[in-house]
Amino acid sequence: MPIFQQPLWGYELAYPESWIHRSVDDTEAFYSDPEALGSEAAGTIAGQILVRAELNYPPRLIEPVWNQHIAQVAGMLGARQVGSAPWRMAGATGIEAEIVLPKRENQRLWAGVLAHGYVILKFAVTHPKQERGIIEPAATSIISSLKFLKNVDGLAFNDWGLPLPPGYQPAAPSAIIKDIADPQNWQAFDGQNGIDALQAFYLRELEVAGWEILEYVPFPSLVELGFARMQVHKDDYIITLGILPFGAETITASSPGKLAFKFIPP
Repeated sequence: MPIFQQPLWGYELAYPESWIHRSVDDTEAFYSDPEALGSEAAGTIAGQILVRAELNYPPRLIEPVWNQHIAQVAGMLGARQVGSAPWRMAGATGIEAEIVLPKRENQRLWAGVLAHGYVILKFAVTHPKQERGIIEPAATSIISSLKFLKNVDGLAFNDWGLPLPPGYQPAAPSAIIKDIADPQNWQAFDGQNGIDALQAFYLRELEVAGWEILEYVPFPSLVELGFARMQVHKDDYIITLGILPFGAETITASSPGKLAFKFIPP
């Protein structure tokens, strides 16, 4: 079976050869039929599994997260009845529910949320009612294959031994940080991943690489810093890492992030 791995959020799912995976903005989508690709009514055409990750820092209670998720998912389809039950999967804990839709809807809907460390995964599964016997076993198999990664293999590291997210390339520090007085103490890297996913990546991979996080200011936060900042320590090194959002005029946690590292001399 093909395996989809999300190296930043740190999870993977296996799906049948006959299914198709696509990344749609900040959501991972799995379809049982190519005709459903890009359709707003995918759940009436074929089986559809949507998975969206969120940063869970500081850690939140799962109930408010569930209430928000179910209000969005069920509200869009006009659900009439929502029951819920505790859900445990792959070492994560959460809530799940089979949701009753209006009779006019030719769909079945299931939703769930899981919290694992600093990551929350939100799931939604829809499919035509008449396809239940075919789609539900496959959807159950896909979700049951969930694994959370302890670390990502094959990562590159910068000159000071800090891990780099896949796809990030060296950039001129002055292109990211203005008015640098000591450029010899700076390194920068450019890429297109969301700032929330980058924070999840570093909260996991820094510890694996032996770095101690001395200070962490997340983005967004009550501190009006404008970016995420970590100060980390290993051996004789103290490094400040800035994860800076770029992109559209409206900056959100999923805006693309660039990386700036500053070596703090002893």
